[in-house]
Amino acid sequence: MSAPVGTTSGIDERIKASPLAKKMAKERGISLQQVHGSGEQGRIVKQDIIDFNESAVVTVSPSPAITSSIEDREIPVSQMRKVIARRLSESKFGAPHFYVTIEVSMDEAIKARALLNESAPPKISFNDMVLKAAALALRKHPAVNSSWLGDKIRINGQVNVGVAVAVSEGLLVPVIRNADVKSFSQINEEVKQLAELARAKKLQPEQMQGNTFTISNLGMFDVDEFTAIINPPDACILAVGSIVEKPVVRQGNIVVGNTMKVTLSSDHRVVDGATAAQFLQTFKALLESPVRMLL
Repeated sequence: MSAPVGTTSGIDERIKASPLAKKMAKERGISLQQVHGSGEQGRIVKQDIIDFNESAVVTVSPSPAITSSIEDREIPVSQMRKVIARRLSESKFGAPHFYVTIEVSMDEAIKARALLNESAPPKISFNDMVLKAAALALRKHPAVNSSWLGDKIRINGQVNVGVAVAVSEGLLVPVIRNADVKSFSQINEEVKQLAELARAKKLQPEQMQGNTFTISNLGMFDVDEFTAIINPPDACILAVGSIVEKPVVRQGNIVVGNTMKVTLSSDHRVVDGATAAQFLQTFKALLESPVRMLL
């Protein structure tokens, strides 16, 4: 029976090996019986000990495979999902998107909302304020409120803002018509009613048509910022993030402020970078001085 690795025996003394090889084997706990000699007449030399030591591998039994008890599922694609996928693919790969992001101070909007909700029957949401600010900014920047028609660009006369609503099979976009001339309360009521119809899959086709601009708001999911795919036939879509409390610099002092990032996705065939930036400047100014939206 051969001696195990890590021990030596009297047999080792009778094995042909150089004195240095024997010394190294003893120091490293290697039995000479397990070493193949490469020297003359099978004599073990220094290099054999080195090679044996480097090739020694501790064999570990593999752990039993761990598999999930949850099996793959295949879900048939609904007609609604097919239409959404087709329209978004056409938009993303057909319209050259570019993106402009801006950060808005929401301190004054927070104060204004609190005051409005002290007396307003419906409780005004930040989304209502964002929608109203976007609608007023569209009225000032009609190039953003436009559509690409192939051989011409249509500057839309009405400001009809689509509001992306998440449903189980994707996104539906009910439309708030003439949003620029509606009050916060009117916008609030319409958004609530249309969102409920969307989630119940009871929206009528005419309630999802005629949009000239779209807003997608993920702020309620603690999303700081994101980019959205343009909703045809619009030239632009506004992606709205969360209101975040963080340190800001005001008049040389660091104070706690509330900010919100928004990103405008634009069709470069219709809207240029400067136009997009100017629209966002107006949008920002309205939210940072919300009393202007009440005039």
